[in-house]
Formats: sequence, C-alpha cells, structure tokens
Amino acid sequence: MILAILLLVVVALVVAGCLATRAGYESAPYKVVRSDGKFEVRDYPVLTVVEAPMQPDAKGADSSFMRLFHFITGQNVATQKISMTTPVFMSGTDSNKTMSFVMPAKMKVSDVPKPTDGSVVVRDLEPGRFAVLRFSGSRNADHESESLAQLKSWMQAQNMKVVSEPIYGYFDPPWTPSFLRRNEVMIRTDPAD
Repeated sequence: MILAILLLVVVALVVAGCLATRAGYESAPYKVVRSDGKFEVRDYPVLTVVEAPMQPDAKGADSSFMRLFHFITGQNVATQKISMTTPVFMSGTDSNKTMSFVMPAKMKVSDVPKPTDGSVVVRDLEPGRFAVLRFSGSRNADHESESLAQLKSWMQAQNMKVVSEPIYGYFDPPWTPSFLRRNEVMIRTDPAD
C-alpha cells in the first residue's frame, strides 16, 4: 500500500515537473480559427527563426540542435543570450532537412544577432494559415508518418488545400516521458480554408 502511494506521488511529481518545464517557455503565437477534436486550423503571424541544416557530423550524429543552442546561449557576434522558446521546428525532405528555433516574439530579424556559425541562418517564416494535428510520443519516423497521414486525411475530408510540406513542432525536453510529450505536425493551407 505504501509503495503504491509512493509510486503515485513520484508519477504525479514527474507529470507536474514536465508540465511546469513546458509552461516555462514562451511559445510561438497563433490564433485558433477552428477546432475539431485533436485537429486545429491556426493563423500564425510572421515568425523569426534561426535555422540550421540537419546533417550528420563525423560521428553520424545530427548536431543541428547544438549549433542552434550554442547560438542562443551567446555564440553569436553580439555574444547575446536569447531565451529558449517552443516549439523546435523540423521540416524539409530527407536530403534537405532543417531544424529551427523560434525567436522570442519581441525579436524581429533585424534584432537577432548575426550567427558566428556559417551554417546557422536567421530568417522569417511567412505568416499563414495551417492545419495542425497534436500528437504525443517520442520523436521518430513512424510517429511522424502516422500523424502526417492522419492530418492529410482530415484535410482532404475538410476540402482543404495542401500548400506546403509538413513542419513538425516539438515542445518538450528529451527527458520528458513520451506519453507526456506535446508534438505537432502542421501543413500550410489556403487562407480561405
């Protein structure tokens, strides 16, 4: 009995800690236009991002996250530290994948310091309307593929146009248990949808 109570307390603390961690970060702003269960249609404003290609290093590991993390922790020409935000975006095809960190809403492209790493780029993501599906689980190709198929099927049923390749958004640090993770797949659609 005591063991079960202790286990419940530990689980409750883990859940509360993970949710508090996510709540501690500024998230990319958007306006929900329509909601249908786990699907949403959202309008996003211009988002300023720093972006790096997702390419394996000499050891075969992708170093894009660390290049972006180094940038926001002061490895830029101004040695300026920038707050971490959510989500971390991943997009592109297998041969041209990128990872992006969204800059805090108060920062425009002209406010972002120049990267010292030549592979890191500062740019604006154009504003627009997106169909979005929220899903949980660890980041892997199967979850991404299954979620993308669900979103495209829902969009087809809603007569919505697919205007872009998918963008995946990840909101949680790697230590978050997979069942608590907030992930999203989003596809740009016609503003009239």
